[in-house]
Amino acid sequence: MTRQSLLKKKLPDASGVYFFLGKNKKMLYIGRATSLRARVRSYFNGDILESRSPWVARMLPLIKSIDFRKTDSALEAILVEADLIKKFQPPYNTDEKDDKSFNCIAITKEDFPRVLMVRKKNINFSELKIGNCKLVIVYGPFPHGLRLQDALKIIRRIFPYRDQKCIPCSEQPKRQSSYVPTNVGACKPCFNRQIGLCPGVCTGEISKKEYGKTIRNLRMFFEGKKTRLHMVLKKEMRLAAKAQEFEQAGDIKRTIFALQHIQDVALLRNSKFEIRNSLQPFRVEGYDLSHFGGKEIVGAMTVVEGETPGPSEYRLFRIRGISAAHETAGLEEMLRRRFSHKEWAFPELIVVDGNEIQKRATEEMLKELGLSIPIVATVKDERHRPHRLIGDEKIIQERRQAILLANSEAHRFALKFQRKRRGIGDTLRLSNS
Repeated sequence: MTRQSLLKKKLPDASGVYFFLGKNKKMLYIGRATSLRARVRSYFNGDILESRSPWVARMLPLIKSIDFRKTDSALEAILVEADLIKKFQPPYNTDEKDDKSFNCIAITKEDFPRVLMVRKKNINFSELKIGNCKLVIVYGPFPHGLRLQDALKIIRRIFPYRDQKCIPCSEQPKRQSSYVPTNVGACKPCFNRQIGLCPGVCTGEISKKEYGKTIRNLRMFFEGKKTRLHMVLKKEMRLAAKAQEFEQAGDIKRTIFALQHIQDVALLRNSKFEIRNSLQPFRVEGYDLSHFGGKEIVGAMTVVEGETPGPSEYRLFRIRGISAAHETAGLEEMLRRRFSHKEWAFPELIVVDGNEIQKRATEEMLKELGLSIPIVATVKDERHRPHRLIGDEKIIQERRQAILLANSEAHRFALKFQRKRRGIGDTLRLSNS
């Protein structure tokens, strides 16, 4: 089959897993990518082919068709790839190198299971053990150890778990001091408990049943069952709210949000870990437009985390789709281009300059993009000062200072662009995408 016919398959510019299939749909190779389109096309680039290893040259003539599976993030692509390679064992995934030195994720068989990253060669698969420790399941192998470590850092912030350094409270020697009351500070927290990456197995703060739910959630995530995981978590959130366990319901809601906003495109591009996730300070993004008499229209995006501006994440957009001032059209173009950048951290709140019209236009744009993010509009008076805020009253009450700051910064940043347009390359960050 020719290169042209193979590449007729419409591949998305999104993260996922791709499959090279041979005769009778036989699985030849499974790979992962940040951009499925770019990655698959690279195999059929003559210049790149010259620098590839011999196994690629042997495989390419055997490919009869190409298929793919999209994922919501690069992190999920890593997990799905490993799971499918283990299931199908494609010949060209094992032809390139010996995988015995690769890392695996192992979950131990204990009352409070540990989640460990271990070498495949150290696992006794016939008895499913590491040394004398029994295992429930093993995921992998994963060829890139540093990237797997980075992936686990992301996952552990969403689902805190116990590792080999965490000793359960029931297994710790009792503290003898008469000054320590029974059951009060009687167990020593591990380091990861102190930084929020262990749920409190070491301190006795979490029951076996509740910790079992964390392991269940991890297993569903490792196995690519994200849709089912969302359904389970949403059901548990509703039950907790119905039982008036609002703190627990809030925790589950934050977990769901974190799963939906994993920002990890760099995970497949670099071994260096570059990520910000939704468990960090509340992120507000402000948007405003500026122009000179309806010309040279520019859009400004600013970021406030907590109540602190983040100038390094400010962005400017030259508005291309309109030739005259048009608030909603310019705003829609800016938002569409902003959310095409999946590698940028997503906001928990968006602030737009304008009124109900701008707010409604933003909501419709986000709906079209499949996003659900609260919107607040800042209405100005005749002297261009904030007059009132339109949006969810609870959010406005809780985030008023951040909202006003984001709006003020967006207005200032847009004006700065106009005033320094000739020296923009030296002073401002302009997004051309």
